[in-house]
Amino acid sequence: MDLDVSMDTWNFFYTCLVSFWLHRFYIYSAVAFGISIWIVMQFTTIKLKKKVTEHAGISQGNPAASERVKDKLVNGCATLQAKEVYVAGVKIFYGSQTGTAKRFAKDLAEAVTSLHLPVEAISMGDYDPDDCLSEETTSRNVCVFLVATYTDGQPPESAAWFCKWLEEAASDFRFGKTHLRGLRYAVFGLGNSVYVDQYNTVGRNIDRWLWMLSASRIMTRAEGDCNVAQSKHGSIEADFEAWKAKFLSRLQALCRGEKKPCSEKCKKEKCKSLGKQSKESSDHEHKASEYKKTEAEELFETSSEEEADAEEHGGTNSVVDVEDLGNIMSHMKKAKRERELEEGDAGMSLTGENSGRKEESEKREMITPALREALTKQGYRLIGGHSGVKLCRWTKSMLRGRGGCYKHTFYGIESHRCMEATPSLACANKCVFCWRHHTNPVGTEWRWKMDQPEMILQEAIENHQNMIKQFKGVSGVKADRFEEALAVKHCALSLVGEPIMYPDINRFVKLLHQHSISSFLVTNAQFPDEIRNLVPVTQLYVSVDASTKESLKRIDRPLFKDFWQRFLDSLKALSEKQQRTVYRLTLVKAWNVDELKAYADLISLGKPDFIEVKGVTYCGESSASSLTMANVPWHEEVVGFVQELASLIPDYEIACEHEHSNCLLIAHKKFKIKGEWCTWIDYERFQELAREHERSGGSRTFTAADYAATTPPWALFGSRERGFDPVDVRYQRKNRARDISGC
Repeated sequence: MDLDVSMDTWNFFYTCLVSFWLHRFYIYSAVAFGISIWIVMQFTTIKLKKKVTEHAGISQGNPAASERVKDKLVNGCATLQAKEVYVAGVKIFYGSQTGTAKRFAKDLAEAVTSLHLPVEAISMGDYDPDDCLSEETTSRNVCVFLVATYTDGQPPESAAWFCKWLEEAASDFRFGKTHLRGLRYAVFGLGNSVYVDQYNTVGRNIDRWLWMLSASRIMTRAEGDCNVAQSKHGSIEADFEAWKAKFLSRLQALCRGEKKPCSEKCKKEKCKSLGKQSKESSDHEHKASEYKKTEAEELFETSSEEEADAEEHGGTNSVVDVEDLGNIMSHMKKAKRERELEEGDAGMSLTGENSGRKEESEKREMITPALREALTKQGYRLIGGHSGVKLCRWTKSMLRGRGGCYKHTFYGIESHRCMEATPSLACANKCVFCWRHHTNPVGTEWRWKMDQPEMILQEAIENHQNMIKQFKGVSGVKADRFEEALAVKHCALSLVGEPIMYPDINRFVKLLHQHSISSFLVTNAQFPDEIRNLVPVTQLYVSVDASTKESLKRIDRPLFKDFWQRFLDSLKALSEKQQRTVYRLTLVKAWNVDELKAYADLISLGKPDFIEVKGVTYCGESSASSLTMANVPWHEEVVGFVQELASLIPDYEIACEHEHSNCLLIAHKKFKIKGEWCTWIDYERFQELAREHERSGGSRTFTAADYAATTPPWALFGSRERGFDPVDVRYQRKNRARDISGC
């Protein structure tokens, strides 16, 4: 039985072999056909995959799209498979005081959005770096820091905590030097180079602290300069636009997984910047080559190269042996010398036009397009490249017979015939109570293209007259005053800025007098030499906003490092003037009202003819100032301060009051002649004396007493009118917003 089964199995196997051999041709054909089908499928798959990938890479102009997905065909079916994302999104952190950094952040966010990348603009004040910043080390986001430098090199209030945390983390061993390894960032600082010692310190510090925590720069730090004379592109807006274009280009390269193009300056001929970017492209081993300063990057000041050099020879996390420290420092110094030599050689080979780069910058217009737009919105009529004129609210008030300003009460000017102007919009201070909200430029010396005084005066008068003409036919405007207002009689050089900075201020003042226009010039007591060299003016003011060095720095925020000595020298220079001089005190409650003895000492130093004491005017909320309504003293508080001050200066008495302006006048007793105050000005007599002085070449001098006039009873302190001219009718609106204009 077993033998029969074995024979049957063998017969079956033999039959199959014979059948396979007899039909081998058909079997070979079937196998060949199957292989052909498989080859065709593989070819189709590769071609389709390439086509879809290319389409994804160029769709909607997004260079990052090709890196997000790719199509993979398996058994003839297409399935989506996620690919590595090099840039997941962009986070823009901004620290702003006046709103510029916030505006730049919004602008940059819109530009990044156009690249179809997720973007988020975040105020540093709304962000907790302790909880959230470390998450960016693995998020594959690019972090951008736009931060301004504020008073004394400090960060804006909104960025103070962020910067404090970052500084402490960089020096705290508990965080570790690799705390932010993997975070990719770029920094754009906002500052003003006239503050030499504090220029862009916040941006530089943030850049340094991030680097110390092993974060990786994607490009060198850039710095925008509000000082148009020194800004590399003419304005801080132009600096930002130049950096933004560079940043977007770098961002697109990162999205494609590329490193920075080789600058052909790689050290030791080891270029690491070619090819695709690996997962570890943000690590410090790539920094030295990846962030080398290229020719385009030299537009921006940075210190990252020195740090990269140090890193290449030691690494952020490596322990440097004492014996090796000297070699590292020598290398850094050598690299720095090489850069300086390269820059020097380049400078020697420049043409005359390029070698005069500094002179070129000095010829820039003071008024940038952005500044022109801002000042025009505020009602300024701008003249040439650095001057302006604006209609004072008291001019409008007196046209309607509603009263004049305190100068009308104290000195007898006709407010409707007064032109408020300035030949220099630039200022050397950034006072907390500036009612122009710091829209004007700042500087310590004249570095701009200069207009001729004849042109400035002509256009100032024309612009002033055009603004007056707009009141023709307006209800309440008195016809006789309207006609008088078209002939300018007074000029208050107190509009904005520092008029005495204008190099041709003396010619400008002389032109005013030639047109029979009196001159009221205000200076911030930072230019003593210019005060000494100033030709006679009708009345020269010095703003004395504080009586101690500390409070002056806090209130005026001067640009000069030697501001206090300049302040004292200016007061001494004022005491040498023979014409009328005035101290202008602005009281800021809780800031400078408790320094009576110090004010008395300053008065004895400058010996002014008059002292105007005025309560600060609240100009509305401003990000550039912490001033609030709580800092505005009541009129009775100003009166109390003046009475106490007058008791400390025996040669002076309270002469006049203008309650409507919250202002009082203290006058030297020499102006109280035969029991009558003579604080008013005989303007015709002054013009005669000024012409005689000019014709004599300055040999015929005159004093303040030579053109004094009797003060009317209604203007005196203690009068029933409290300084309001009874000829006019006082008008008060109910529940009206405070008008911030004035002189």
